[in-house]
Amino acid sequence: MSDDIELWRLTAAEAADRIRAGRLASEELVMACLQRIEEIEPRVEAWTYLDPEHALAQARAADDWRRAGRPIGPLHGVPVGLKDIIDTADMPTENGSVLHAGRIPSRDAAVTERLRAAGAVIMGKTVTTEFATRTPGKTRNPHAPDHTPGGSSSGSAAAVAAGMVPLALGSQTGGSTIRPGSYCGVYALKPTYGLISRHGMFQLSRSLDHVGLFARSVEDLGLVLEELAGPDERDPDTHPRGRGRYRATALEEPPVPPRFGFFRSGRWDRVAPDAQEAFGALVAHLGGQIEEMEIAIAADELAEWHRALMDAEMALGFRQEWETSRDRLSPPLRARIERGRQDRALGYLAARAAVPALDAIFAELFERRYDAILTPSAEGTAPAGLQSTGEPTFCTLWTMVGLPAVNVPLLQGANGLPLGVQLVGPRYGDGRLLRTARWLAESVAE
Repeated sequence: MSDDIELWRLTAAEAADRIRAGRLASEELVMACLQRIEEIEPRVEAWTYLDPEHALAQARAADDWRRAGRPIGPLHGVPVGLKDIIDTADMPTENGSVLHAGRIPSRDAAVTERLRAAGAVIMGKTVTTEFATRTPGKTRNPHAPDHTPGGSSSGSAAAVAAGMVPLALGSQTGGSTIRPGSYCGVYALKPTYGLISRHGMFQLSRSLDHVGLFARSVEDLGLVLEELAGPDERDPDTHPRGRGRYRATALEEPPVPPRFGFFRSGRWDRVAPDAQEAFGALVAHLGGQIEEMEIAIAADELAEWHRALMDAEMALGFRQEWETSRDRLSPPLRARIERGRQDRALGYLAARAAVPALDAIFAELFERRYDAILTPSAEGTAPAGLQSTGEPTFCTLWTMVGLPAVNVPLLQGANGLPLGVQLVGPRYGDGRLLRTARWLAESVAE
């Protein structure tokens, strides 16, 4: 029997603990989430594929497995949504494009395999923008349906924010996890580059693509990261340092109060006035624990390096679509591929060379001065309208360098919509970053 609570409000950790203790059946939880989806989905449109009977069948199988006394995983019976660029052998994966309509992969992606091994119920596929780029899908912001949810992981962020699932996976190549997390008001993690295998996910840019996580608590991020992180020979960019005790570390108290570097990134003039005011109040709240920091590289140059990497690698990855079906790609995507095809090798190589130099700069800052860098997740709250998913202004640097970043849903704009705080940590310091994020959230809540 479950406690007297609306089950769709449970965090993943709360749900997993209740299922393990026999106080909640996975079928109950999945049914509650499906009822929530039935109620909210017409307004939000977070899903591109959902088969309620298949979800319930997975949940019943999970319950039968537990009742038989067999070993269960940390996510046993917990429903999860997957961005529609993540392969699933039992569901379509269409990559947000008419070119891949009806595509059913022959096997699961690595993250799908690991979620199933941990006992999770794969609820369905969430909406992505076209090929995880900038052309919006149908999803609306749960807090204000006439505003964007962000992108490209639009459906995953919106589904968690609306209480449809406690966990969802997305991706980030520019700002596609952190920005929708900010706009939708949920916790969102872009882990260290190479921490989670991308095998079986649509590849947009090999050197920039990251798996992204959405959840309702820092603990949940640690819980799912612990199951997904680790090396995979099918993704040569994964690293053996990936495995760790992320959930436990996230719940630890810092040995000393954390120190923060406040990074305006040379683009502070793009931040909305109400967001500037909110961040000013947060900096004042932190007092002596935070100081302003700068790096001696212009923001425009940083943005150009990211663009050069992404456009060139996109042009390479889209060779087949370009040759056979370019007229079925959106005009913005065609323009970006064309630009990548025309880029000179020198610009691409300069961008590749910049990454280790930037990494060394930040490694020294984390070693000597800061537990985390604090910066906006986005330029402000979710923009009105559905024609754009917003700008990745404050995300692309961390994506390019591959440092872990987390959106903490701490603030509100003048319009009452969520305004996220982004924390960035040292390479492979994902657990410590989650611990700092939890400390910050609790500090502001006091």
